[in-house]
This record gives sequence, C-alpha cells and structure tokens, in this order.
Amino acid sequence: MISVKEAKDLISQHISPLNPISIDLAKAAGHTLAVDIYAQFNIPAFRQSSMDGYALKFEDQEKELRIIGEMAAGTTQNITIQNGETGRIFTGAPLPNGADTVVMQEKITRSDDKITLQDPNLKFGLNVRDKGSEIKAGALAMEKGSLLSPAAIGFLAGIGINEVSIYPMPMVSIIVTGKELQEPGKPLAFGQVYESNSYSLAAALKHEGISQISIYEADDDLEILKKVLQTALESSDLVLLTGGVSVGDYDFVIEAAAHCNIKQVFHKVKQKPGKPLFFGTRGQKLVFGLPGNPSSVLSCYYNYVLPSLKILSQKNNSVTEVAAELTHPYSKPPGLTHFLKGKYENGKVTPLNAQESYRLSSFAQANCLICLNETQAHFEKGDILTVMILPN
Repeated sequence: MISVKEAKDLISQHISPLNPISIDLAKAAGHTLAVDIYAQFNIPAFRQSSMDGYALKFEDQEKELRIIGEMAAGTTQNITIQNGETGRIFTGAPLPNGADTVVMQEKITRSDDKITLQDPNLKFGLNVRDKGSEIKAGALAMEKGSLLSPAAIGFLAGIGINEVSIYPMPMVSIIVTGKELQEPGKPLAFGQVYESNSYSLAAALKHEGISQISIYEADDDLEILKKVLQTALESSDLVLLTGGVSVGDYDFVIEAAAHCNIKQVFHKVKQKPGKPLFFGTRGQKLVFGLPGNPSSVLSCYYNYVLPSLKILSQKNNSVTEVAAELTHPYSKPPGLTHFLKGKYENGKVTPLNAQESYRLSSFAQANCLICLNETQAHFEKGDILTVMILPN
C-alpha cells in the first residue's frame, strides 16, 4: 500500500490537460481559456458619450450655444461642432467632430434651439468615453487559463470575439458492478440493496459542469465486465468503476483492467474509507476503481477524482482546504489516514456520527471531510486539523 500523498502525487504525474477545442463563445461559459486572446480593435472604436446630454467644446461652457443637430446611438453619420454650437447626444452615441465634452441634459437651460449650461463642476472631457478606453487594439484581453465567467463571456463578445479555444470538459463513464444492486423505486428482493453510487457520482460530476456522462451496469462476471469496460474506454476520457476492486472471489476490476490494457499505477492506499482504491491509465485515458461502499466512493471522489477532473479541464478545484479547531477528542488506530465526515462552522469542526463506509446518511449532512494523518492515533479538543470544505 502507498500513502495518501504518494497516491495523489502519482495521479498528478499521469494526467495532462485535454487537448483544446474551439467552440462558439455562446457555449463557452464555465470553461477555461486555452490561449491568450488579444483585442483586434479599439473598443470603443470611436469617442462616445456616456450620458444623455449635449456635446460641445469645453472652451464654450460660458456661452449660449446653438443646437445644430443630434447624435443617437447607432448613427452612422457624424456632425461637426464649431465654436458657439452644440449637438444633442444620447448615451453610446459617437461624439460629434470638434466636440470634447458632454454636459448632462439635467444641467442645461433650453430655449428653442439654444441652451445655456448650468454646471459649475463641468470639466474638460467629462462624460466622454475615449477611443480604446475599454481596450486598445493589440492589447491582451484575457489570459490563457482564465475562467470564462458570465462577465468574461460578455467582455469577449463586446470586443468582437465569437469563437474561443477552451479546454473541454472530460467525457466520463460510470460502471456500477454488483449482482446485489437494485434500481431505486423497484421492490427489493432478499439480499438486494438499492444502487446509489451512480446517483451520487453523476450528481457530483454535473455539479462541476460535466454533462457527458454514461452509466453502465455490470454483474460480478469477468467476461461481462471486460466488455463493458472496453466499451466505456472507447467513448470516455475518464472511467469510474464502483465495487469489485478488492480481492474477493467476485472482485474482477483489477483482472478486467489488465485485460483491457490498462496500466496499473497503484492499487490500495493507506486510508479509511477507500483502502482498495485502484488507479490506472490507458494512453491519456484515466481509470479509477472505487470501492463499492457509498461513503468510500464519495471520499475517493473528492480526494482523487475531482482533482483529476480539474487537471483535465484546467479549472480550479471546488474543494478548498482550511485549518480548523477540533471540538472534541477523537481516536483512531495508527497506520491509516482517516477521512471523517464532519460539520465545519466558524473555524471549528465536529466529526459526525455514523462514520462507517456503508453509511451515507452522515455524508448527506456533512459539509467537510476531516483529514486525520496516518501516524497519529489520538486527537485532542482544540487540535488544529486540515479540513476539506466540500462543494455545496
């Protein structure tokens, strides 16, 4: 067996980002930019008004000014302002030739086609957006590795970008193994349990913006599992198997993986829950064999699968680590890292009841995993521990 740190290091050494693809900007929200983007034009491409008002020469602010026309947003023909003249102007409209300042419409007195300014605080260039004030042609608009948030999408659209190169979200397959599993909503026969792992994993994946998810079922049969695994590998960047990863008579994941030319990187980690964890690769494809117990599945997902997804898609990890004060003593045998389901609040963390790996009720109430290092056995109230804050 290897340590948790060794397992995480080995995984990171065997993963590289997915190859970038170009997609329409409208479909790119939530992805990570794969190349630097530079502005092709000055934005705005012309001097424009930021207010409804009147455009004028600043030196004429004390004069009565004659209105010679108007400029609306979207107009394609300009007018020219001479000394003693002004033009009615609206927000976003091009500034007339010769004008350098805009006075707000609330700060003038108008009589027929003439206005008098009533703005003692008027300054040169007030209410004018200069050409290129948003961004200048040739300037770096957005760096590679930036998250394409709603604001980023709008910004890129506003500078004329309609297609971007991004790191795609991985295509993921979930293979659920076990003859004892029954679909929720159907009657349970003797010896059956309801299958929940595909539900929790699919929900966790969708929370990260992954939509291409395939779910397969495989009985505890080597030949069936080999066929299902081969099919999943052909259409996926990442394959998650649940159950069948230990060393029992009906655990066939390791053997099926070898048959499908999956290179084993490691099998078994010094941790609880999730000790039988398997990780392997076939080319650039990643394969995780997760233990079948529901809490083991999610603990391994947050510790190993989610960071792998973030490398593939080049997104930030939605799990954050913080230091927290333990609210009461806790003991465990030395030799394994323990991940406890816990409640974190105001810098303090409390382990929940029902820590067994088959029990998911406590995980449903938890907002964190408490990390207890493998060598230490006793933890006292007030000890500062590493806590993984889980996504909401």
